[in-house]
Amino acid sequence: MKAFTKKLVLENGREFYGYGFGADREVVLEIVFNTAVVGYQEIMSDPSYTGQLVVMTYPLIGNYGMADDDYETKNPTMGAMAVREYNDQPSNFRFTRTLSEVLEESNIPAIWGLDTRALTRVIRDEGVQKVILTDASTPKEEALKRLQEQEPEQNPVAKVSCKKRWMSRVPNHTYDVVAVDCGIKNSIVRQLNAVGCNVTVLPYNATVEDVMSFRPDGVLISGGPGDPTKVQPVIDLIAKLRGRLPIFGVGLGMQLIALAYGGKVEKMKVGHRGCNHPVKHLATGLLEVASQNHGYIVKPELPGMLSVTHTNLLDQTIEGLECKLDRLFAVQFEPASAEAEYHDVFKKFVKLMEEGRDA
Repeated sequence: MKAFTKKLVLENGREFYGYGFGADREVVLEIVFNTAVVGYQEIMSDPSYTGQLVVMTYPLIGNYGMADDDYETKNPTMGAMAVREYNDQPSNFRFTRTLSEVLEESNIPAIWGLDTRALTRVIRDEGVQKVILTDASTPKEEALKRLQEQEPEQNPVAKVSCKKRWMSRVPNHTYDVVAVDCGIKNSIVRQLNAVGCNVTVLPYNATVEDVMSFRPDGVLISGGPGDPTKVQPVIDLIAKLRGRLPIFGVGLGMQLIALAYGGKVEKMKVGHRGCNHPVKHLATGLLEVASQNHGYIVKPELPGMLSVTHTNLLDQTIEGLECKLDRLFAVQFEPASAEAEYHDVFKKFVKLMEEGRDA
């Protein structure tokens, strides 16, 4: 067996050895795991994974390569990736590059060949923690010292948000939507386009005047990475916009909406990351298996203006909120994917914008 080239060292002192691919550099990150069976391209290009090392629980990664149309962002910012078995010879007529090539170009390091089952159990039992991805030759004591000296990204939303506005237009559009970019995914923009919306994407620190200057029919607060309590510009923006326009929040956007109304959030021990979470719509009783990607939840002690619309049946956490008076709602789960038709929440957003025009 060839000698290991890289290793992970966790805060608890556990070491996991493997082989490096992608960018060849050392990083200190927060370690999480994702249970998705497919979609590693969408995961590695999802801005929500900024500052995180993602352990893929599915054992084979890289086997269908990377397709030009499937990225969630043009410039992936994932911290790092750990996989059991990496395949560098994809078999897919759509692939244009390998995962390793894209990781290297994006300066994202990765490791394969380690026991991802054991690593996932450590995260599940002990919770997310800091980890260092370093050379296999780095002494454990030195790795732990570097781990303690460095802190993961403190303001990842500022890192991933666009710096200037950009637009995604469709022929004969019906509605104009401003999307506040906290780490927006391309699939969300595509879903809005699919229901007849022209989308103008603005930076996370846009002002009320910036938003209203585009005369939008509605506002989307996107998902994104990190601690929602650190994204004060968006919390303030929501507080000033609520009641003036229909507002739709996704992922981090839901947590920011809760904070803008006086609610509270807390960090989860492990987080929800994967495509196998049962979500119940309380008004209809209908269930769906939803994709998830978040490490914070909205606490159940909500301000009176907000009501719960969806819950997670695994742990009863809140998956949806609304304020009917302010024509505002949000979901914690991921309502869009490259393959899916538009989700019912986009129809609801369109209905609110239509009602706003008729009012």
